[in-house]
Amino acid sequence: MALQGALMWICSLAVLSSCAAQDETLQCGYNRLTSNLKEAVECDDSLLLSWRSEERAGLLLNLRNLTDKLYKFQLRECQGAEPTNCTQAEVPEDGGLLCVTVSDKRYCKPMCNHGYDFSFLRRSRVYEECSEQTGFKWQSQFIGGNKLAVCHKAHIQVSGAASAYFSEAQDCLTTRSNSSLKESAIMRGFMSELKSAGVQGEAENSCLLCGQTRVSDLLT
Repeated sequence: MALQGALMWICSLAVLSSCAAQDETLQCGYNRLTSNLKEAVECDDSLLLSWRSEERAGLLLNLRNLTDKLYKFQLRECQGAEPTNCTQAEVPEDGGLLCVTVSDKRYCKPMCNHGYDFSFLRRSRVYEECSEQTGFKWQSQFIGGNKLAVCHKAHIQVSGAASAYFSEAQDCLTTRSNSSLKESAIMRGFMSELKSAGVQGEAENSCLLCGQTRVSDLLT
């Protein structure tokens, strides 16, 4: 299968010795893999049905393993943010986490994708803080740990502030995959909310992380 072959091919590029050639070839591999994935998504259902059940299962397995790896690499983007005594906040499934450091204080804003809502009322609780003043622990409605919010499937979104939800056409991954769309606007909105709460200073170590989608939600 072309798609499975592309998955194996891009991983084999790690053994290349020339850095310049490797960078060029890795980009080519990424473009090829992305193109194959897009073609698979857009192909007619009859073609997908023509594959044997074990072929479809094998492809799903490869995609699941690749997805798990990509999400793990994504989490590294926020590692090392100041203050380093704060643990990395957990990214909610079916949503995202927008984080920034201002004046040695870490602020993270949980967000839910369209069709999901928070399990706790958060209208006036837009973000959570971790700093020396909080004992380097996250202020959270959940007891202990670094879980800040949970997004559950819902027909209406009423528990959070209007800015705490991604739009229907612009979920977290769509936003994250194209920074020219709305990621910068989302960050500007977050900084405006922080300033309105009296938080002053330059933004550092900003990042947007996206949570995975529950398999059970894909089936409903």
